Amino acid sequence: MTAPSNKKSIVLGVVGLLLVAFGVVLVVLVPIIMQQQVEKNVRIDPSSGFAYEMWRDLPVPFFMSIYIFEVKNSKEVLLGERPRVEQRGPYVYSERKQKTNITFHENGTVSFVEMRTLHFNPEMSAGTEEDFVVVPNILVLGSAMMMKDTSAAFKWILSGAFSSFGQEPFMNRTVKDILWGYDDPFLNFINAILPGTLPFKGKFGLFADFNNTDSGTFTVNTGVEDISKVQMVDTWNGLKEVNYWNSKQANMINGTAGQMWPPFRTPSQPLEFYSPDACRSLKLVYEREESYRGIPTYRYTAPNYLFANGTDYPPNDGFCPCIASGVMNVSACRFNAPVFLSFPHFYNADPGFAEAVDGLHPSEKLHSLFLDLHPLTGIPMNVSIKMQLGLFTMGIQGIMQTGKIKPVILPILWFSESGYLDGPVYSTYYNTLIVLPIVLDYLQYILIALGLFSILIAAVLPFVKQEKFLFWSSNKKLAENHDINKAQTEKLTSSNGTVILEARL
Repeated sequence: MTAPSNKKSIVLGVVGLLLVAFGVVLVVLVPIIMQQQVEKNVRIDPSSGFAYEMWRDLPVPFFMSIYIFEVKNSKEVLLGERPRVEQRGPYVYSERKQKTNITFHENGTVSFVEMRTLHFNPEMSAGTEEDFVVVPNILVLGSAMMMKDTSAAFKWILSGAFSSFGQEPFMNRTVKDILWGYDDPFLNFINAILPGTLPFKGKFGLFADFNNTDSGTFTVNTGVEDISKVQMVDTWNGLKEVNYWNSKQANMINGTAGQMWPPFRTPSQPLEFYSPDACRSLKLVYEREESYRGIPTYRYTAPNYLFANGTDYPPNDGFCPCIASGVMNVSACRFNAPVFLSFPHFYNADPGFAEAVDGLHPSEKLHSLFLDLHPLTGIPMNVSIKMQLGLFTMGIQGIMQTGKIKPVILPILWFSESGYLDGPVYSTYYNTLIVLPIVLDYLQYILIALGLFSILIAAVLPFVKQEKFLFWSSNKKLAENHDINKAQTEKLTSSNGTVILEARL
């Protein structure tokens, strides 16, 4: 009777051991498999299929939202009053980024040029490109500042040229003209007498060189030989460092091109990237853990010292000459034009900048930048980079168009460049990065639990079977004795007492 139960116990025990062993193997192998899959999919390698195609032509929504500051009291500003501005917009543009001229090199790097194309999105905008806005005339106020240290005679000639061409310190033009350019005879005149002085030829517009253009040739590491170096910039336009600034550290090209970072990030590792628009490398720091639609992320933001001056943050001394902290003088890479970068509304800057202009309301919620990165892969899930463009201006003696303008950084516009994972790309990443690891994680422990349960049953089964058999046999004998006694009694008491009567006789 016990032989079959022993066989069942052995089978259950073997199955249990196999399940436990397989579960333990998964515990060890799953992290290794995930790491291998991550490395395979973040390398810049044409054989990686989907990952390479996504890197080459980002199939995710990107938007550029532009807010323009309209000067509401331009005449009074010329008389020395404080500027009063009103924010207009957003004027939203759908943005597409596509890499071209992709060339792989034998040293484990790849070069590419990324084309950027913008299309106006009226549904998402608060206005049209035909809106008229009063803004500073950079050709006048910028040129005046650039020539403020020249001779009185030259200033007189420049002021006369402004008058001859009908140039005013403030202009009322459409959003489309301001951003993408307009024909200006004065620009042709300046380029004729002072070739190379201004970065514009033909049309003048703040973003005239931003649409249907590229940001230079990047050469980055493919990560095929060392995954910790993937996406890291080797050169930009053939340069290992730029020469705009006043120290080796400031001129260094650090980090990536700003789209992806090496995988397996930790909070202690900042995100560095080189920005051709800012002409320098920028650094973002870890702030907190976040989640984007179920995908765990690290949120990175700009540190308080990003645009600090050399006094408040000595490592930034190479970017000076500086003024108060919170704005960055980029004139060195903008043909010496008095242009300053900052966060919108002078957020996180010296309060004096915002107080010098009516209508500014710095807000962390509205004006701080952030980047939500999936730390396992180094891929941004959600990003919003915000920057403000300002013009330093003042009254210049000898150039009558500048009047009595008090020294001020006059904000012209700010923009937010945002993108997020969505659609089929999000589904693929969510299933690969979240669902699959969770399934494998649960599977390994379910297998271990089932295996241990099978082993337990196998160990208990022989004893349970024997106890039931003994108990059943004992009850069966009692029942048989009971039936015999009952039959004898019935026999003795049958025939209406005949047996007892015979005994008496």
